[in-house]
Amino acid sequence: MPFHSDTHPDTEVEALIHREFERQTTGLQLIASENFTSPAVMRATGSVLTNKYSEGYPGKRYYGGNAVVDDIESIAIERVKALFGAEHANVQPHSGANANMCVYQALLSPGDTVLGLSLDHGGHLTHGSPVNTSGILYHFVSYGVGGEERIDLDAMRDLALEHRPKMIVAGTTSYPRRLDPEPFRAVADEVGAMLMFDIAHLAGLVAGGAHPNPVPYSDVVTFTTHKTLRGPRGGCILSTAEHAKAIDKAVFPGWQGGPLENAIAGKAIAFYEASQPSFGEYAHQIVANASALAAALAGEGFRLVSGGTDNHLMVVDLRPFDEELTGKVAQSSLDEAGITLNKNTVPDDPRSPFVTSGVRIGTPSVTTQGMTETEMPVVAALIARALRGRDEPETLALVRKEVADLCARFPAYPDGA
Repeated sequence: MPFHSDTHPDTEVEALIHREFERQTTGLQLIASENFTSPAVMRATGSVLTNKYSEGYPGKRYYGGNAVVDDIESIAIERVKALFGAEHANVQPHSGANANMCVYQALLSPGDTVLGLSLDHGGHLTHGSPVNTSGILYHFVSYGVGGEERIDLDAMRDLALEHRPKMIVAGTTSYPRRLDPEPFRAVADEVGAMLMFDIAHLAGLVAGGAHPNPVPYSDVVTFTTHKTLRGPRGGCILSTAEHAKAIDKAVFPGWQGGPLENAIAGKAIAFYEASQPSFGEYAHQIVANASALAAALAGEGFRLVSGGTDNHLMVVDLRPFDEELTGKVAQSSLDEAGITLNKNTVPDDPRSPFVTSGVRIGTPSVTTQGMTETEMPVVAALIARALRGRDEPETLALVRKEVADLCARFPAYPDGA
């Protein structure tokens, strides 16, 4: 009998996994960086590929027994190149943060000057936050949003002309507006900088034709595979052929050891799924749902940062709805009501990032479930009722029941996961 017999299964962890399945499928999942991946992707990530060590790249491994793994990783590479029109792809990064740091190691030297969007204006930790390795190793100069809470491209250009960065990083994590690549490319060319575009949040919208593709304008594009792209948790780097060797060397052996080939198989499946016509419909529906939800929230008395959204997410300023309500309290109260989202700073937020004056809301998951513009006013009303009654357990319980009833009409996994 094999030593891994299931004679004595770990019922404790299995029960917790079941509880998490129940939480995900009976509540509204509105975190902008999450999604419901397909059963096929989950089967790949839970497959025997998790057993295989495969340091190196297809055809150049440091371990034997990688013939099948080489085929899988090669398929993933070719599929993602075709999906985004890229010359080169590295599918091994374990995360978007890893992907970004690998690019910096490949193309920069410690101390080099880089322009990146400020964290409190919608950028990512790896875009130069002083508490992150990116901000410690490199000299990041931050640009931000202007008076209309949109990225101030003129101010960004002025900073580039003043500081002459070696690289400009475009990309956001909590910015609700379209991010056109042409202006960034123009400034990069003007100052002789490389352009890195981080589409961690936008990759699925780009693949589905619901957002401009930055690949033709960029030296490097990074992204995660688990947000709007609806794949497994992981990262990816696309680049021009010129940077291919440096990028690959920075990923392995620079930042990572053995790749997670089970995740790479899941990525390959996700890239295939994203190449289907139905995915384009899905991507456009995400945007339509976000627009409808933003409008409905405004009708409930919330303020939308920048006045609305062009993509899959919105940042909601809670203060006009309730001056005393913080993002931290809103997140906790909505959790009790079966509505999951995250606290988020608003531009120039007077509250700390651990408290915040806002929340971030996204529509990828509810769109995967099949919800449309019709359901978005219902979602907005449930959020508003829960927050107005946040100190009333009976109100939160009633909202939670209505949330569960709504989700039952739109099951994330009709046939089980």
